Amino acid sequence: MKDHYDFSKGIKNPYAKLLKKQITINIDIKIVEYFKEMANQVGIPYQNLINLYLLDCVKNKREIKFS
Repeated sequence: MKDHYDFSKGIKNPYAKLLKKQITINIDIKIVEYFKEMANQVGIPYQNLINLYLLDCVKNKREIKFS
């Protein structure tokens, strides 16, 4: 291993904007259970399923409607 590395000619990761950010969020138990059931049916982790659902909301510019 070198004592010093030169990063002066380094470039930023072009994929950095595509990375996910870990957050803490409070979600009702019924919602978590619902997504866990759906995740078991389709075979992906429930967190990924929630992320896909929210991404669909963003792409389709869904707005919240309170009843």
